[in-house]
Amino acid sequence: MKRFKVIVVWILSLYLLFMGILHVFQEKLIFLSEEIPTNYTYNFDFDFEEVNLKTSDNETINGLHIKAENPKGIVLFFHGNKGNLIRWGEITSYFTKYNYDVFVIDYRGYGKSTGAFDEAKMYQDALLSYEYVKKHYSDNQIVVYGRSLGTTFAAKVASERSPKHLILEAPFYSLHHAANYTYKVIPKFLLNFKFPTNLLAKKIASSVTIFHGTDDKVTPFKGSKKLFQLIPTKSKELILLEKGTHHNVRTFKKYTDRLKLILD
Repeated sequence: MKRFKVIVVWILSLYLLFMGILHVFQEKLIFLSEEIPTNYTYNFDFDFEEVNLKTSDNETINGLHIKAENPKGIVLFFHGNKGNLIRWGEITSYFTKYNYDVFVIDYRGYGKSTGAFDEAKMYQDALLSYEYVKKHYSDNQIVVYGRSLGTTFAAKVASERSPKHLILEAPFYSLHHAANYTYKVIPKFLLNFKFPTNLLAKKIASSVTIFHGTDDKVTPFKGSKKLFQLIPTKSKELILLEKGTHHNVRTFKKYTDRLKLILD
């Protein structure tokens, strides 16, 4: 019995140590940011304009307005938790083939954007980026697109504004739900960031399309199924991609065919 108690104490101690490490370093686990010197010059082989948005708390949100030749509208893109605009500028230029401009921002602490990670302020930054695209296009020409971490910001925008369409690629039900998919034993109170896509989904009135791979090891596709049920609009579609992972959604014809229909 004494040995059993010692083992239990050791297990509890290791668990508490693990929880403590996760709590202290959670920002580094959630935000895999890469900074860029402010004097860095972007160099792409497509037409673009660098844009700096000034926030109400005097921070700078750096963005790229990527331009199509004969645009029918604009895709407001919120990227995943890794990288910066050097990477995401290349990735999102993809949408110009559908004759859409793209506006993509780096979150606070990413790339040239300033400011500390702050969930409430990051939501306001997302809404600020929508106001930027509204200066160039009407609501019915704006498609809001979120990928992974970015799906929460995209959902926030769609819950408070009226874009033509909302596209969510590999969304998570909530940060806690996603974290426990990976670590299994994280209590909700431990997380300083909530990213409750599930609560935002209930307020979305725009048309919605969700894409999710069934072999996604980062965010569970079952979360997308639950999100889909919460979205009140009747104009919604959940597209599950068999054998799809977190990183290969665009390789599926099912994805490109549906995207073309949305953007056409």
